Amino acid sequence: MLPDLCGSSLLLALPDDIFSLIARSLSPRDVCSLGLSCRDLHAIVASDKVWLAQCDKLGFVPCNTLVEWRKGVCSYKALCRFLVNIHPLIGIWVHQNPELGNVVYVMPGFLSVVGCRIIPQEVGPLGLEEGPILWTPVFEILCNYEGSTTFFLHGRERGVDYVYPGLLKSVDRKSNVLLLEVEPRHQRNVGKLAYSKSFAHDVDKEVSRRLSRSSSGISKSQRLVGQKGTGINFSRLGFGDRRRLLDVVTSQTRLNIPETANSMLFPRVRNDECDSKWDLAVLYERRLLLLQMYKRGNGNHDLKPGSASPLNPTVLGSSEVCKSLDCTSGYHALKAGDAEQANYPKGKTLSGFLKNGLKQILGKSSSTYGNRDFQKKNASSCNSKHVQLHEFLQSGDMIGLSLRASTMKLSSYRAWPNMHDSRFALYKLPVRAPKACHEYAGLWGGTFGWPPGRPSEDKPGKALFFILISYEESEGQQLLIATKILEGTSYVLHPNGSAMFVVNIDQPSTDTFPWGTDEDSNHIDVKQSFMGEGIANGYGFRYPGSKPGSLFIIQNGLLVFIWKESRAVLTLQKLNLADLLRKGERVPSLSPVSNFAYLTKTYSNVFSGFSNSSNALSSPRYASL
Repeated sequence: MLPDLCGSSLLLALPDDIFSLIARSLSPRDVCSLGLSCRDLHAIVASDKVWLAQCDKLGFVPCNTLVEWRKGVCSYKALCRFLVNIHPLIGIWVHQNPELGNVVYVMPGFLSVVGCRIIPQEVGPLGLEEGPILWTPVFEILCNYEGSTTFFLHGRERGVDYVYPGLLKSVDRKSNVLLLEVEPRHQRNVGKLAYSKSFAHDVDKEVSRRLSRSSSGISKSQRLVGQKGTGINFSRLGFGDRRRLLDVVTSQTRLNIPETANSMLFPRVRNDECDSKWDLAVLYERRLLLLQMYKRGNGNHDLKPGSASPLNPTVLGSSEVCKSLDCTSGYHALKAGDAEQANYPKGKTLSGFLKNGLKQILGKSSSTYGNRDFQKKNASSCNSKHVQLHEFLQSGDMIGLSLRASTMKLSSYRAWPNMHDSRFALYKLPVRAPKACHEYAGLWGGTFGWPPGRPSEDKPGKALFFILISYEESEGQQLLIATKILEGTSYVLHPNGSAMFVVNIDQPSTDTFPWGTDEDSNHIDVKQSFMGEGIANGYGFRYPGSKPGSLFIIQNGLLVFIWKESRAVLTLQKLNLADLLRKGERVPSLSPVSNFAYLTKTYSNVFSGFSNSSNALSSPRYASL
């Protein structure tokens, strides 16, 4: 098609920089559509300048970081595909258990995103900004050369660090739940898993083909199981079966991390440019090694190109898993029952016809007596909301670990989501960006006491609190709500989701700030103060009491809430978690499934061995962090 006929002559005449600037106002989908409208436009739209502008517009990482990342992918378009796919994962994810705090921050790594758990801890003598914050890796998602994703779960077993490969499934644009699941998959060829983009379409087509066969060779129960198997969701299994499956898959697919791939997960804060370049070089090699491990199941660089590749390390055969979980009896009973039902019409004698007809009238069949136990289990399964494990395993040739980001309808109370207590899931915290009249919204951190973060002689460290500040309108009043999401005590005092204080920003406080100077003898200037109520001891965790107090906005960016009666002081400062983690100190992880979602109800610090930086259990491999 000629340019003047397709209406693209004006765009084609523009310089590349101007065209990239115009294309920046379009979405990635619109840019792709523009490239399909004309052959000449397709060549221009495919340029790196256009897709660099698209990557930069996402605001995921600075432009100079995008230039570094480009060295590891085939094009900026591939990089943009990765960024658009994982962008909804960036942010703070939480779980109700342990009640001290289960905060996972998903942040950019190097051509990757990394989920880091913040350990409940104390603030040491160096303070929150200078002292290293303790964290541990939960999962990471790498970008490969073509821009697709590679998922690794992190965990530690018997003192050894492992990664557990899997697939990143669909990521909803507004996802609020992150689910760790086991997914049945289909094998197109023996010994090889289908990796094509049309994988899901091929599977659906194959299932439809099987279900559309004549019933002469397949019994009704087999067809029903097949139909259910194609639609069985992991969440339909009972909690015990889901836990067993996750444990089996992680134990069989784990990969030992070489020392060279376990040094760092993201660039550190560096003052020297040479050190920064060295970090990038290490991260680049680490990424290549992990991608090779994902593909081949090991870190051996000496594999010959012509040698046969081992089976995909991310999957297990369903039949082998079924045997290991001892759920084959249901599978074989189902097959036996179907075989007898298939042979049932073949009786041709009069006595056989009358016998079978009588049994049918009485509600019995010849297969009932041979499979009574299975029929009882099957009947109870039909009446139960959970499916049987062998039915789930039948729905695919292989199973593997998967991470799925979905959107669920969740209720919340004061910005804290109400969570399912039996799902291996993390829930996204709705952190709002500051705006006019809501300028204090976001994540804050601090300690009890004044001056802020300064330890005393009898207490060298103070418990670190993470507070989410949100706004809510109630009965015509604008309320500022400070919700606790993490505390660094040894035993929980305020469960997750507790409102540490609530103030009415339309009601100024008449109280005066009790100190005139800070820890450096600088004059304190109070910008604003509001009346409110702070949490107090009450009847258990469900019904905490509240006592009056005041919130003071200090000129240097601090928020200070003071309880009027007890004179207790909670001092908060705005946090940049990404910077704190880059300066932080890594500690060992839990076992893989618990490391993702710790579902056991507990009020103590399950990370008590790592409660502060002075006694953190660090190994030589973490020393460089």
